[in-house]
Amino acid sequence: MFLRKSLTPTSKKVAVMAAMVAALAPTLAHAEEVEYLSQFHGNILWTLVAAILVFLMQAGFGCVEAGFTRAKSAGNIMMKNFLDFSVGSVCFFLFGFAIMFGMDAGGLFGTSGFALGGVAEADLPWTYTFWFFQSVFAATAATIVSGGMAERTKFSSYIIVSIVVTGIIYPMSGHWAWGSLWLGDDGAGWLEALGFCDFAGSSVVHSVGGWIALAGALVLGPRIGKYSEDGKAKAIPGHNIPLAGLGVFILWFGWFGFNAGSTTTADGTIGFIAMNTSLAACGGVLGAMAISWFRYGKPDISMTMNGALAGLVGITAGCATVSPTSSIIIGLIAGLLVVLSIEFIDKVLKIDDPVGASSVHGVCGAWGTIACGLFNIDGGLFFGGGFALLGVQLIGVGVFFAWAFGGGYILMAAIKAIFGLRVEKEEELKGLDIAEHGSESYNGFQIFTNE
Repeated sequence: MFLRKSLTPTSKKVAVMAAMVAALAPTLAHAEEVEYLSQFHGNILWTLVAAILVFLMQAGFGCVEAGFTRAKSAGNIMMKNFLDFSVGSVCFFLFGFAIMFGMDAGGLFGTSGFALGGVAEADLPWTYTFWFFQSVFAATAATIVSGGMAERTKFSSYIIVSIVVTGIIYPMSGHWAWGSLWLGDDGAGWLEALGFCDFAGSSVVHSVGGWIALAGALVLGPRIGKYSEDGKAKAIPGHNIPLAGLGVFILWFGWFGFNAGSTTTADGTIGFIAMNTSLAACGGVLGAMAISWFRYGKPDISMTMNGALAGLVGITAGCATVSPTSSIIIGLIAGLLVVLSIEFIDKVLKIDDPVGASSVHGVCGAWGTIACGLFNIDGGLFFGGGFALLGVQLIGVGVFFAWAFGGGYILMAAIKAIFGLRVEKEEELKGLDIAEHGSESYNGFQIFTNE
């Protein structure tokens, strides 16, 4: 009764509201905690689903590489894809992750980073998820290399290639551009400090794999029968174009995890990134189809398929930072570039890359990285940003080429000198399925030739 008499009507309302807030405080705090946990678990779920999509890309790469090469080595192609993911994941767990995401040392590499015993229990769910997501990226960088070295590489020697790529070459360059993703500024590499843009890996993943593939193909030399005595390139058709086509669609499907999953958050940007990713792939198809039709008189199937992959590689760097219209243009140009690049490497440089890995991933990865400097909504040259970002992107392209091609060439040359990199002539003619693994991919159906 004393309170009622001593309070004015207004003060009574304030007192009542204060009492209500006090009573609801535990409920509000609980609601905030529930909202936080919901978002936390949503991020884990989305990142895990995206990682699983990227894992499926291993099957896509296997189908593309096997379909674009000859039947007598199809099983060997699949073996290398299994190897890349398996040995790559183990190496990335043991030391690759720490090199890529550990405490920064002079902007060059990480010095610590992934020790499960040192991670707080509350952080373990995200730690496991983030590691898994990054491990499938590492395996992708390695499996790109196998296509450029197809049909004549010793399997035992390729094991060393896969270990070094996933454990050292890829993590070191990855640290330069993505080191901050785990420890924030404490892990940031030197390219990040310059403002380098590569959202999902046109350079970090694809150019690295593509340039190492180019180095491997160069050190190996061409397949028997690829070039005539006068140096003219001869086509060695793939044995199963529908299988390759299935692989391209699997890769396209997995790329939505590759690009949109790189947000590592379940927010409203993932739909925008997925749209840009698909539009660029469509542009790549149309670009490659058009230029092959113009140059060869008919729309070439394998070039068109590579055009889809070229568009996907091209948009990977800028998928979150360019407009949908720009995505189509980036993909279209990538589709044109991949056809011209395959011809140049094959006929002018006379380097035998059976599946066009160095063109699809190396050249178009470089293009996608440069495209950020041109088309980024914030900072791109065509959007009023001047030349600052473009200059940084060009530096990044040059650095990734020098590191991946140079490191890859030294690696291949060292393996060749110490262990031997290429199979014997008789083994290559017989096919690597029998020579290296003692079995056939198409038992009872396979036809062997001496070309």
